[in-house]
Amino acid sequence: MKRVVAAVIEKDGKLLVCQRTRHQTMPLKWEFPGGKIEEGEQPRDALHRELEEELGIDARIGDEIARLQHTYPNGAMVELRFFIVREYRGEIENRIFRDVQWSAAKDLPSYDFLEADASLVKDLAAGRLM
Repeated sequence: MKRVVAAVIEKDGKLLVCQRTRHQTMPLKWEFPGGKIEEGEQPRDALHRELEEELGIDARIGDEIARLQHTYPNGAMVELRFFIVREYRGEIENRIFRDVQWSAAKDLPSYDFLEADASLVKDLAAGRLM
């Protein structure tokens, strides 16, 4: 099972969502920034590294707000851990995505998110997690 961390970055009442490129697996799907936990890495350390690599920010990783497991139709299994990020240093720069957007939580369902993110998106849109 692939272990993945992702950040729900909140700023001025909006959340950062990122769109995959055409060349990534599950192309053009929207997701929260983050990535794979490397061998021997702690989840918060992995997320801090991923946010620096993907967005160029030095993030203060907050509380874990959700943890879920998902199996894709091809049989690939993923464990996702989502953390809130309300503070970071630096300006967000799009280093790897096709697009990045700030969205109100209630508008998240209008994006074509990864299947694994669906329940989190629903909870965020309903105001249940923040």
